[in-house]
Amino acid sequence: MTGADALSASLVEAAGGHVRAVLLYGSQLLQTRPDRHSAFDFVVVVTDYRDFYADLRASGELHRPVWLMTRMAGVLAPNAIAFAPHDGEAGIAKCQIVSVEDFQRALGAEPPDHFLLGRLVQRVAVVWSASDGDAAWAQDQLRGARERVLDWMLPYLEAPVDAEGLGRRLLEVCYGGEFRPEAKDRSVRIFEAQADHFAEVFPPVLERGFEAGLLVRRGDRFAPAAPTEPELARRWRRHFRRSKARATARWFKHMVTFANWLPYIVRKVERHTGRTIRLTRIERALPLVFLWPRAIYVLLTRPHREIGS
Repeated sequence: MTGADALSASLVEAAGGHVRAVLLYGSQLLQTRPDRHSAFDFVVVVTDYRDFYADLRASGELHRPVWLMTRMAGVLAPNAIAFAPHDGEAGIAKCQIVSVEDFQRALGAEPPDHFLLGRLVQRVAVVWSASDGDAAWAQDQLRGARERVLDWMLPYLEAPVDAEGLGRRLLEVCYGGEFRPEAKDRSVRIFEAQADHFAEVFPPVLERGFEAGLLVRRGDRFAPAAPTEPELARRWRRHFRRSKARATARWFKHMVTFANWLPYIVRKVERHTGRTIRLTRIERALPLVFLWPRAIYVLLTRPHREIGS
C-alpha cells in the first residue's frame, strides 16, 4: 500500500486542506493483475469543489481551468482527474473527485446512479483521512451502503444465495449496468479477488433481510420470501438503465477533465483484452469524431475470458 499512501499524501498536500478522505478501490487494492502502468483508483472526498481545484492548480498539479472543473463537478458528479506528481515517478492516480454532499447522496437510499455505489460496496480502503472522526465517517457511509444492498438486489436474486453468492450476483448486476472494455468474465475475476470481503460483510445483511421477512432460509442460503413487487422491479430496472446512460455520458466528461485520457484507455483495453491497439493519426487527432467505430467494435468483440485468466 506504500504507493497509494505516497500518492494520497501528495494529493492532500497539493490540495491545500480541502480533502476529507481518500478511498482506494479497484485493481491495485484487489491485486487483479495490475501492471506498472495501472493507476491507483481513488475516490477523493472534498469539502468544496472550487477551493480544491484552485489549490490543486496553484500547486501545478491541475492543467485545466478552475472554472471549467468546478462547473463540470455540477454535472454527473464525480469528476475524474489524473494525478501524477513529478511526471508520474511515484505512479498515477485516477481520482474521482466528489464533495461530501454528493458522496453521501451517491451511497444513500436514493442514489442518482450506480457509478460510485457499485464500486464502493466492494472492498475499499481508507488510505487517508483528515482525522480519526473523518475516517469513522467514511466507514459509516460505506457500511450504510452495504447494509442497503438488498434494497436494490432483491429483484435480481433468482436463486438462493449465501454471502459470497450475493457478492457474486451483485458484481454481475453492477458490471451489466455499464458499458466496459474489459473481457466479459471480468466480474468473475473481481469476485474471486474479494470473495472473503463479501463473506465478511454480507452475512448480517442476509440475516436482517430474514428478520424483516424479505428473505427465507433455504438450508445455509437465503431466497426472496415472495416474488418482487412489479413496481419495485420496474423502479430498479429504470435505475440501472438511467445509470448506464449516465455512466456513458461521463465518458465525454472524462475527455475534458482527465489529462491524457486517450493513452490511458488504450493501455487499459490492451491489458484486459490482450490486444495491441494502434490508433491512426486521425483517430489521435480527432478522437471524438473518429474513434467511435473502433470503440464500438471493441465493446462488441470483447473476449469472453480475461487474458491470462
